[in-house]
Amino acid sequence: MNNIIENYKEHFDRLQSSPTSNAMSVLAAVRQNAFNAFSKMGIPTARHEEWKYTRIGSLFNAELQFPANLLPSIEAELEAIRLPGYEQANELVFVNGYFNSSLSRIRSAELITLTMEEAAAGEYKDFVLRYLGDSSRYLKDGINALNTAFTQGGVFLHVKKGQAIEHPVYIYNITDARTAAILAQPRSLVHIGENAQVQLVETYSTIGIADSFTNQVMEVVMEKDSLVEYYKIQNDASHASLVSTTHFLQTGKSYLHTVTISLNGAIVRNNLNVILEAEHCEAHLYGLYFQGGKSHIDNHTIVDNVKPNCFSNELYKGILNNEASGVFNGKIFVRPQAQKTNAYQSNKNVLLSDAASVNTKPQLEIFADDVKCSHGCTVGQLDEEALFYLRSRGISEKIARFLMIRAFAADILEHIKPAPIHAYVEQLISERLEFHIL
Repeated sequence: MNNIIENYKEHFDRLQSSPTSNAMSVLAAVRQNAFNAFSKMGIPTARHEEWKYTRIGSLFNAELQFPANLLPSIEAELEAIRLPGYEQANELVFVNGYFNSSLSRIRSAELITLTMEEAAAGEYKDFVLRYLGDSSRYLKDGINALNTAFTQGGVFLHVKKGQAIEHPVYIYNITDARTAAILAQPRSLVHIGENAQVQLVETYSTIGIADSFTNQVMEVVMEKDSLVEYYKIQNDASHASLVSTTHFLQTGKSYLHTVTISLNGAIVRNNLNVILEAEHCEAHLYGLYFQGGKSHIDNHTIVDNVKPNCFSNELYKGILNNEASGVFNGKIFVRPQAQKTNAYQSNKNVLLSDAASVNTKPQLEIFADDVKCSHGCTVGQLDEEALFYLRSRGISEKIARFLMIRAFAADILEHIKPAPIHAYVEQLISERLEFHIL
């Protein structure tokens, strides 16, 4: 572990001593504090309660390279990665963790897009200083600190007050592992102004056959009367690993709708934090994970009710086959002053093979007495009676299993509102079902 920290310290010192870093004193100070935290906490092990079932130490034993900001040519590969409806979308492209403005397309004048360095040196300096790294209040581990310590080539997005962004924002996180194993660390900070609206869609893709590890952090600040729809789609290569942190801070009465779809990857960890810091905030969290092979998926969610009269609803469903393993750890906090809170959480899992496994741990920590909160989880196999019913109607066993799993996933898929993205995910699920069932 000490060797890893020493190796990263060499890279960090070079970053801090670069001319760009000296010019951006705000980011340099943030990075230094984060690296100090990383040096203290290190890489999480099984002794870290939040990482008990997800071992990522082996990822750092690989010859992961810190990519230089010399971006490879991926124009041809990007065409195959683009999401449906991209012709009418704002497209932000990260390559090996760096925002690539030449490959990105901004179609909405109401959407301000800057590099993190530009935002930290300009009129948004105070905002960057206040909110960059806010997720570390809830994720006290070395992985989150590592991303902040190496913040470089990130992006700052601002949706102007009173604006509804007509074009959705597609964010492509691309890792080029054609010539070497890569450690990519994309970073973004998003500010949704008062009474503003936006749709955000994120995807992850690895090019090449070498190992890749993406350690990504996105922090979103929502002002009064804002509305955000956020969709995360993970269907990367089986040799690609990911730790993705998405942190929503609702500073005013606002509405949040999130859907996380995870279909492939070696080790995948999703951290989703929703902080309801104002009265009458509302948040909906939906997730579907469908894993096969020897993949591992870990969903960690936090819903923190800080003020009264807030509502949150959370439903995650998992389908695991072969030797895949899953983790769900959902926490709901209700602070002493957060009276009249309504918070619901449910996690349901179906195991399609004897070798598949899942560890689920929904949690409530309630410090107020006038609330409505519930949580629950289930782990099981397909209903044999329902399967028999379908087969008695002349449906083959494979088709019957296909229909039952498809119906199980439908509760999540129906919450994907943009039509092109809905159709795209439906197709991915159908292909996955055909591969595993038919």
